[in-house]
Amino acid sequence: MVSTAPANEGSQEPAPITPGGTYNIQTVSVGCKIYIRRPTPDGGEEERLAEILSIRDKPINPYAAIAARRTKTRGSVKEEEDVTPRPEDKWEFFVHWDSFNKRLDDWVAGSRLVLSRDLEWPRPKPPPGKKSGIGAQKAPGKVPRTQSLLKKATSNAAAAASPTPASTPGPGSGRAGFGSPSPAPSLKRKNPHDEQEEEEEEEPDDEDADAEGEMDVDAEGETFELNVTGSTPEPPPPLSAFSKEQEIEKLRTSGSMTQSISEIARVKNLNRLQIGKHEVESWYFSPYPKEYAHLPVLYICEFCLSFFPSPMMLSRHRQRCTLLHPPGNEIYRHEDISFFELDGKRQLTWCRNLSLLSKCFLDHKTLYYDVTPFMYYVMAQRDSTGCHLIGYFSKEKESAENYNVACILTLPQHQRHGYGKILIEFSYELSKKEGKLGSPEKPLSDLGLLGYRAYWAEVIVELLINTTDELSIDDIAQKTSITHADIMNTCTTLQLFKHYKGQHIICLSDAVLEKHEKVRNKRRRRIYPEHLIWKPPVFTRDQLRFY
Repeated sequence: MVSTAPANEGSQEPAPITPGGTYNIQTVSVGCKIYIRRPTPDGGEEERLAEILSIRDKPINPYAAIAARRTKTRGSVKEEEDVTPRPEDKWEFFVHWDSFNKRLDDWVAGSRLVLSRDLEWPRPKPPPGKKSGIGAQKAPGKVPRTQSLLKKATSNAAAAASPTPASTPGPGSGRAGFGSPSPAPSLKRKNPHDEQEEEEEEEPDDEDADAEGEMDVDAEGETFELNVTGSTPEPPPPLSAFSKEQEIEKLRTSGSMTQSISEIARVKNLNRLQIGKHEVESWYFSPYPKEYAHLPVLYICEFCLSFFPSPMMLSRHRQRCTLLHPPGNEIYRHEDISFFELDGKRQLTWCRNLSLLSKCFLDHKTLYYDVTPFMYYVMAQRDSTGCHLIGYFSKEKESAENYNVACILTLPQHQRHGYGKILIEFSYELSKKEGKLGSPEKPLSDLGLLGYRAYWAEVIVELLINTTDELSIDDIAQKTSITHADIMNTCTTLQLFKHYKGQHIICLSDAVLEKHEKVRNKRRRRIYPEHLIWKPPVFTRDQLRFY
């Protein structure tokens, strides 16, 4: 029995709904929405609606099995739990919780699905050549970036695919973990530089556009939802041996150099990471090698950032690893905080490992393999055992847009301690040394956007308070190295612009002063320029030739 939810007039077709109790776990497929039991912060449990993004067989960790046999051989007296595995726990479901941030997406066991409640199926797609709902009222435009990139992947795979037809998939073959899907064809290996050039020619995807739109506070915020079927011709049908699901699954699990298609990056492949004495959960997909995916814990050396599947392998590595700090030049030291400068071309492996690690917590980062065009500035905390990684930012050696930051991250275990503002402040101190105006590369992540907005507001208000002379936008830019556009956006957000006697002036309201006083009273670390020993690196044309 399948019913349909009521639809508003002029909206899309209603989503089919299967009543609870009339289906089993094999019925659930990718794209469905179902209620799932989720633990709450107070130790309880709630039933929350979630969308199924992927399904897999429950992975078996060979390293855990080896450790269990060793424990049993050594005569451990620890009592084994007498827990009978449930049949539905042989499958795991990757879900996106309704109204929750994407970083909370997680793999859940099949036993947590609430089969007694309604199952909502994906909305049916309109027939080709027909517009329906809101999409029919939208203005035509360019093809969305996701679809255009998938077309490129389709054409590349079709060119390299074998002409031998694949077997017809059986029931459930579209779901990862069920059935035996036909083998995907071999894909054409592309140079990372070629992929980067193709990505730069495309428009940003929906999530990137949202983040960039948040940065431009003067914009009207009008967006268009594009319907491709009515404005562009249908692409040629792919070969029988190729399907979109197979292409996505192959790219998702093969450790690709770039992960630019939003559908591929939706499913994260790592559960938890152990870095030194900290264990953190991964937020997003990161292209670690396939054999390291879906392990319960990935162990990372906190000094050289090498990764291992078991604690025994990590301990053996630590006995041989002699690195106690990032392998670069120390350019800043104050109290227990140090900054190291690394050249991505010289420290290739370390910078690649750093980019792999940062991709676990950055949704918008797309490139990890090609690190040679970047300089890395790593912040570390010193103690008697070495310099422990806190965060970093990367910077292009030659930026046509005068970006002073390409990628910035504070590791989750060190967030909410003010380290993000230190990284931002340090990047602007480097810009002052260079005598340039700088701005972070767009789009920013949600947390990065909040951090930059707070820093810009604090610096601009502080400068206005401590200066008795009149200041123009250009004066503020020259004193802070913040670009004119970022100053204008910040002043507009804080409502500092007032119209007085036929011209616009900057006026600090009582609310802005009160908020700034609260921020200033909070004791936090700062960057002291006198402790920065650094000269801007100069590169020849041959050194800037990376390919």
